[in-house]
Amino acid sequence: MLFTPYRLGLLDLPNRIVMPPMTRSRAGQGDVATSLMADYYAQRASAGLIVSEGTQISPQGQGYAWTPGIYSPAQIAGWRRVTDAVHARGGRIFAQLWHVGRVSHVALQPGGGAPVSSSPLLAEGVKVFIDPDRRGPEAGVGEMVQHSAPRALTVAEIAGVVQEFAQAARNALEAGFDGVELHAANGYLINQFIDSQANTRTDAYGGSLSNRLRFLREVTQAVAEIVGGERIGVRLAPLTTLQGAVDDTPQATYLAAARVLDEIGVAYLHVAEADWDDAPHMPPAFKEALRLVYGGTLVYAGKYTLARAEDALRRGWADLIGFGRPFIANPDLPARLQRGLGLTEPDASRFFGGAGAGYVDYPVAG
Repeated sequence: MLFTPYRLGLLDLPNRIVMPPMTRSRAGQGDVATSLMADYYAQRASAGLIVSEGTQISPQGQGYAWTPGIYSPAQIAGWRRVTDAVHARGGRIFAQLWHVGRVSHVALQPGGGAPVSSSPLLAEGVKVFIDPDRRGPEAGVGEMVQHSAPRALTVAEIAGVVQEFAQAARNALEAGFDGVELHAANGYLINQFIDSQANTRTDAYGGSLSNRLRFLREVTQAVAEIVGGERIGVRLAPLTTLQGAVDDTPQATYLAAARVLDEIGVAYLHVAEADWDDAPHMPPAFKEALRLVYGGTLVYAGKYTLARAEDALRRGWADLIGFGRPFIANPDLPARLQRGLGLTEPDASRFFGGAGAGYVDYPVAG
């Protein structure tokens, strides 16, 4: 089933393989996508769908050095080089729209200000990547540091961030993307509103579950007004506790989130399963419940093998499967999987920053 076509919104996918978002920290001056990035994504255009690396919607939304933005004219032009290259190879690509919230550092924030979040809570041990000497991505030299203490967004500022997501979606269409994915997972800003232990607000955006889902709803609705529901995906991570975001009742919370997104009519939910050793297991009953409450396309990602992917598709939990790290070192991953060929192991020392080595120099199968 993995190699059969699939209709996703307005797109006809040649297979059910998704290249999920993976931060590679290769953006150039001004956080602009480069020609090297265009080569990287074009090499992987045989995926049924590519979702770009997280792309900050504003300067305030950045949490790591050398990640690309989509809020300036130069950034839009840079991403146009990428989408043109992918489309020239017959591929399809969505932009992942990203605001990191508290997972940032004053060195990355406009004017050296504090990062923002749902609440003024520090996540101890959560680190971000900065370039204190401003040597740039090609040097590949940076520093991991504890994220800076955040401040809570005001209600008026929340409305502003919602509009920044909408403008970023508009910019993504101008840049030639086929759609957008909202990053509502992994402890970033939208997730900081959703998860109970990251949100201590007492106003309309905190407390009850419906209040904690309000920001997700408002962002998604605002983006849908720009691009249409058929061009939107939303990434959720129901059981992960990344970046210090923890929910007390994750199954109830994320089934409710899925209902909200079903009501809005987004094209897909991208479920990030925990993929580290000893990670919490996502029970089959939970996956079945998601299928019952959400009527669109379900994408699952998290250490999937060919066998696990086929099993998920056959059981009906998933419609599409994301393969993350295998795509780093195997630009022709769909062909390798279909032909039963061995996979190249990636060089982890070159995951973040640097130039073309460990990025665009992995071979395709003969």
